[in-house]
Amino acid sequence: MTPQLQQAIHLLQLSTLDLQQEIQMALESNPLLDLEEEQSLEQLDTPLSQDEWSEDIPDELPLDARWEDIYTNGSAPLGAADDSWNIEHNAQAIDLISHVRGQIMLMDMDARGQLITDTLLDALEPSGYLGMDLEDLGKGLRQQGLDDLRQVEMEQMLARLQQCEPTGVFARDLRECLLLQLDHFQSDTPWLAQTRRMVRQFLEALGQNNRRLLKRRLSLDDEALDEVIRTIRSLNPRPGQDFEAVDHHHVIPDLILRHHVHHGWQVELNQEALPRLRIQPDYAALVRRADKSDDNTFLKQHLQEARWLLKSLSSRNDTLLRVGREIMTRQAGFIEQGDEALKPMILADIARAVDMHESTISRVTTRKYIHTPRGVMELKYFFSSHVGQEGDAHASTAIRARIRKFIGDETPRRPLSDARLVQLLADNGIMVARRTVAKYREAMGIPSSSERKRLA
Repeated sequence: MTPQLQQAIHLLQLSTLDLQQEIQMALESNPLLDLEEEQSLEQLDTPLSQDEWSEDIPDELPLDARWEDIYTNGSAPLGAADDSWNIEHNAQAIDLISHVRGQIMLMDMDARGQLITDTLLDALEPSGYLGMDLEDLGKGLRQQGLDDLRQVEMEQMLARLQQCEPTGVFARDLRECLLLQLDHFQSDTPWLAQTRRMVRQFLEALGQNNRRLLKRRLSLDDEALDEVIRTIRSLNPRPGQDFEAVDHHHVIPDLILRHHVHHGWQVELNQEALPRLRIQPDYAALVRRADKSDDNTFLKQHLQEARWLLKSLSSRNDTLLRVGREIMTRQAGFIEQGDEALKPMILADIARAVDMHESTISRVTTRKYIHTPRGVMELKYFFSSHVGQEGDAHASTAIRARIRKFIGDETPRRPLSDARLVQLLADNGIMVARRTVAKYREAMGIPSSSERKRLA
């Protein structure tokens, strides 16, 4: 992979804030770059003749590449003069998905494993829980061509991902989340076996503070029981919570959804967030000299770097706009009806529509935001696997929205059970299993009906 392609992919995966910082570093290191208030792509070209030192710049940069291909050689990212840039960059706060993806990139897996991993990563909730049943995710993968996919293969890959930090990530429910964290305790931790058993079998009794039952079933006295409870309370029921607030107060939308009288809803680039760059005309004019002096060689090198940067930025914006338009075309119901109207959609759907690799779609939609009438949303938000039979499928996000609405409208003294929620969903044409409803409810941090009644 050439340094220029690495640069294009690197810019593509940056958030707007990170991109602005990257551009600022490039301005400081490259004298041929300059800011301009009003610039179009056509104005970015300089009237310089192409000679033997100028690389041919293609009209479109081939952004489709695998994640592990991004940094295949020792070339530093744009603007990096030395290792200090990497240290500073890595010290910045990142979201949960980016944090986990960085660990996954270090895993050795083939293309099949990468596809399964991407699917599981798409289903990862901000809380750190897996927001979809493995069975439902497996159905989506089989539709993508993995006809011979077995459930045990999904289980094995999930077990690998559950070794990522923060501990407890990719758990399917609270019980599994706590057990994953207990697996990292030292074997000589006091009452560890009883603690595991309490989480595995008596979590509901613990929630009800039924000490008599817990002491009898676990053969513990009051002091030992207190020690076990303290251990459980030291665990994190939401392993992703430390990442949930990242950039929430500093989100700059990359795209804007606007309504036009004659054309309806249209997705546009947020011009206020785009860096307006040009090639500095005074320095560029000096490059016309044919001499081989060190100064002229220096200017030629930086001129070529500046031209590649401008081309990479143009390619980034074009890719982002194409993907954003396709997403909102498929999720048009969201604009008028909200979350409940979201349709099932996975990365492969958009990849096929815009003729790109799924890894490119993943980069484009991570930490990229669109301003809609219903708020600023991350592009990843509009993706979810389908639930239900083919032809009658519903997005898992839409189902969770309906569950949240049903529970929000319930009578506090008569909360809805999971079985009743299944019936209400069925009345709305959504057929799901009770265990699916329970997992969605737990992933949203909503207590069971008995706990909600007690809290009322």
